[in-house]
Amino acid sequence: MSTKRQTASAYLLLFGGMAVVGSYVAFSKVLVAAIPIFLLALMRFTLGAVVLVPFTFRKGAIAQIVRYRGTLFLQSFFGNFLFSICMLFGVARTSAVAAGLILSTLPAVVALFSSLALREPLDGRTRLAIGLAVLGVASLSLERAPPSSAVAPIVGNLLVLGAVCCEAAYVVLGKRLTSADFAPMQITAWINLVGLALVAPLGIWQASHFDFDTMHAHLWTLLVLYALGASVISTALWLTGLKSVPANQAGVFTVALPLSAAFVGVVFLGEHLSAAEILAFACAASGIVLIAFRRSARS
Repeated sequence: MSTKRQTASAYLLLFGGMAVVGSYVAFSKVLVAAIPIFLLALMRFTLGAVVLVPFTFRKGAIAQIVRYRGTLFLQSFFGNFLFSICMLFGVARTSAVAAGLILSTLPAVVALFSSLALREPLDGRTRLAIGLAVLGVASLSLERAPPSSAVAPIVGNLLVLGAVCCEAAYVVLGKRLTSADFAPMQITAWINLVGLALVAPLGIWQASHFDFDTMHAHLWTLLVLYALGASVISTALWLTGLKSVPANQAGVFTVALPLSAAFVGVVFLGEHLSAAEILAFACAASGIVLIAFRRSARS
């Protein structure tokens, strides 16, 4: 019973982690409209570094950091730095429909990457859950397509696809670290520091040309929430859940990213919940149930 409860808790943590990502991606549109992208990233990583100080230099931390420095760097480079750049610049250059369709492939890409890099087998239930996740989020995106929509710019599409691959690499690399008894909050602290170092040169350059007097109180509040969600909460939830779940199964829960972004649009931006969006949530929920009860089906 304790094992089942631990697994269920891990599933909730995984879903919650990606739901936070989807939420802050949606809300970040407000910040991107007011703050240059690299400066925004610099402020995010700086605030995250301050909050994560207690977890940065715990006992035995330096030895682990030195041992896994390559994996830590790659996880931060793909999951923090490159994902943010590809996603923000990609969405700006393509339609929301095209971006949503490409994002819906995330569970499948995670499963593929974990199969190739971690040699994790894909059973029938996992394959079906991936298919439901892709179908559900794709139907949500298609509903929003205008009747005469044109093909989205190829550059924007490639950037969003790059963001999907970066997130999939982040999941696989995170599994390697959590499997090595690396504390989730310690991983969170150090990949945030790596992200800060990577973005600092361009962020400082943009800061030198930015008028901070244009920042109102509500923007500062949203910035703090964005930084905590992006640099601390989402990463900590995801990595904690990932300790108990194979990466190819965890990949199914990445459907929470585009679905939570749609939820934010409906609840906070006044968008209508269509039949296709209800179908998308149903498909995603069905996929999660397939994964969650896979052990019971085998016994």
